[in-house]
Amino acid sequence: MAEINNLTMDREIPKDEIMRSKRKKIIIAASACAAFIVLMLVASNMLRNSVQKKDLRISTVDRGTIECSVSATGKVAPAFEEIINSPISTRILEVYCKAGDSVVTGTPLLRLDLQSTETELNKLLDEIEMKRHLLEQQRLNNSTQLSDLAMQIKVKAMTVDRMAVELRNERYLDSLGSGTGDKVRQVELAYRTGLLELEQMRQRLDNEKRVAEADLQVKNLELNISDKNLSEMRRTLEDARIRAPRAATLTFINNQIGQKVAEGERIAVISDLNHFKVEGEIADSYGDRVAVGSKAIVKIGSEKLEGIVANVTPLSRNGVISFTVQLADDNHPRLRSGLKTDVYVMCDVMDDVMRVANGSFYTGPGTYDLFVMEGEDELVKRKVRLGDSNFECVEVVDGLKPGDRVVTSDMKEFKERDNLKIK
Repeated sequence: MAEINNLTMDREIPKDEIMRSKRKKIIIAASACAAFIVLMLVASNMLRNSVQKKDLRISTVDRGTIECSVSATGKVAPAFEEIINSPISTRILEVYCKAGDSVVTGTPLLRLDLQSTETELNKLLDEIEMKRHLLEQQRLNNSTQLSDLAMQIKVKAMTVDRMAVELRNERYLDSLGSGTGDKVRQVELAYRTGLLELEQMRQRLDNEKRVAEADLQVKNLELNISDKNLSEMRRTLEDARIRAPRAATLTFINNQIGQKVAEGERIAVISDLNHFKVEGEIADSYGDRVAVGSKAIVKIGSEKLEGIVANVTPLSRNGVISFTVQLADDNHPRLRSGLKTDVYVMCDVMDDVMRVANGSFYTGPGTYDLFVMEGEDELVKRKVRLGDSNFECVEVVDGLKPGDRVVTSDMKEFKERDNLKIK
């Protein structure tokens, strides 16, 4: 009997039975997974068909005025900033201040090596002194030369006068028969020759005066040029003693002692960190809407600062136009140099138009699919055409009427839905 039981226990289970058992387990597991997926889909569908009211931002359509604006990016910058460049090629010997220090007018910032410049200045002083002496020497030479020539003219004039007397005497003797015609002609020729020589000497004197005057003018001009070079060099030397040009904050200084700096290289920057402006950039396609004097709103977080467009660059660079906004409150506590802001430039005013609050949904004039409240617990998608805007309102052209309540929050996840329930 025990042998029969052992044989029964040792009998192999048929493969068909094993396969049926495995298929059964697989079917059960698959059914469970499918049921779970269906349950999740139903739950997800139920969730997508509804939305929490607290998650919605709703605006009521009304009628009113819209000051149209174009948006731009901006950056806060000091209202005043001055770059101090090295006026000469030299090297840094000493640094007296560090970045962040407050300075007043005349505060020494750093000391440059001025030895070569001072040597050139002294050399130029010697050259100017030498030119003054040469100019005085030229005046004396001209005076002596012209005086000699004038004296020669006086002597020649006296000689010509004596010839005139001789000519009259010879003519008188000839009229009495005591002289000869040849003698008269000889004296007359000498007299005329003397007159021509006297005229020539007088002309020469005039020419010599003009030449002497021109020479003096040239030397005076050379001296004036040297004086101007001297003034420029003195100014350069004074500028090379680097001092703060006004009361401000030192925002940058080259503090590398011994470093060589080229002429025109930036060595310090001072800024007025108590007053600020906003440097804006806008796409050049909107350039015609930004003009000097236009009203502008600068948004820093929830703060709105008013200002006007102070200047606009006439050229477009990389597809953008730059402009500057002068703020009415340019020392507001929220202003910080380098802070990024949103800038809205007012460009037009529309009266008595339908409007709705601006939001992230708005990207420019065009047609939008917006959800509108029907009753208190349902949202219905509607085609709406919107126009211009400002940072607060958007013009409603078509698709809505005053009193409609419109969802202005981001509803992209429900773009495939036409109706939603509000929970």
